Amino acid sequence: EMAAPRRPSGGGLRRAPQDGRLEEINKEFLCDPKFSDEEDLEEKLAAFKEKYMEFDLNNQGEIDLMSVKRMMEKLGAPKTHLELKKMISEVTGGVSETISYQDFVNVMLGKRSAVLKLVMMFEGKANEGNPKPSGPPPERDIASLP
Repeated sequence: EMAAPRRPSGGGLRRAPQDGRLEEINKEFLCDPKFSDEEDLEEKLAAFKEKYMEFDLNNQGEIDLMSVKRMMEKLGAPKTHLELKKMISEVTGGVSETISYQDFVNVMLGKRSAVLKLVMMFEGKANEGNPKPSGPPPERDIASLP
């Protein structure tokens, strides 16, 4: 019964194997004493997982330069090749050309402020349900002036 452990049972979900893998990693983070005082850790990890799978366009279990590039463009903040490389090495500590899920979560939960983290926070805020009206108050029309 050792054959094909990668096959998800039932459901034609293309992403099922990855989802399971990331879920396992989330469990490790939940058990990590380093993050035991993190508020809403479980919710955060669930959100990171979704976000990561959105990023991981080639579904390889890691985010590569092209994925980060496309994501930044999608966010309306395109970056040069050099900036993208810098973002990735900021997240991986310069060890790798791609961002693993562990790297991703560590940055998101870590105290360091990486560009990627700021982008994700920014995007999260942009997507929150009830945007507060910003900008100057509506102008009064001439009729209401004294």
